[in-house]
Amino acid sequence: MTGTAGTVLVVDDDPTVAEVVVDYLRAAGFATAHAPDGPTALAMAESTPPDLVVLDLMLPGMDGLEVCRRLRERAPVPVVMLTALGEESDRVLGLEIGADDYVTKPFSPRELVLRVRSVLRRTGAAAAGVGGAPLRHGLLEVDVGAHRATRGGRELALTAREFDLLCFLMQHPGRVFSREELMHEVWGWSFGDRSTVTVHVRRLREKIEDDPAAPRMLVTVWGVGYRLDAVEPELPDPAVASPGAASDA
Repeated sequence: MTGTAGTVLVVDDDPTVAEVVVDYLRAAGFATAHAPDGPTALAMAESTPPDLVVLDLMLPGMDGLEVCRRLRERAPVPVVMLTALGEESDRVLGLEIGADDYVTKPFSPRELVLRVRSVLRRTGAAAAGVGGAPLRHGLLEVDVGAHRATRGGRELALTAREFDLLCFLMQHPGRVFSREELMHEVWGWSFGDRSTVTVHVRRLREKIEDDPAAPRMLVTVWGVGYRLDAVEPELPDPAVASPGAASDA
């Protein structure tokens, strides 16, 4: 983070929308930069990595989905996507490729600032080392301070929101949470589209489960919500002799 509330890169080809977003973010204490298209945004993010990207879905040439995909390949920068499309499929697609949040146009600039703060608050708290000892659940280990998650020693490529969701569930193993409760506790929303939670649960399963179609850890409790289930078996200790090894007995 900088000495401001954070640095936000605004990517929007509409100069009026970009100006409004930039003005509100600056008034809220953020340093800002503006890119009118995807290639410019990628170049700016490469040369001066922002703390967060506000990204319009409908961009000329390279659309926002492709920009988001390429940003996520380079670094885990949080992304709040702007979309003028009201269809759920477009919002879900944005979340599936790595966006941490979305705001549908026309939107309230104040709401956008709140969403930006919400995402940065969580990622910033992790970067500052908040969280104490690593969280462990079977093969899963999460170092909140380092913002690093592993399974069986293999690092997991999680978005900021997926990381938040995993941390929260690992802090409450065995407890069932409804989508509304997860939206409030993890997203900080008192209302919103519950499909957001569904998408992130599905994406998280793809990264922590052996078979995401038949999850053993992050399970669905039909008609209620989701639960991080009993601890999965640990990896076998390679130091333990195989059944066919010689015995001293």
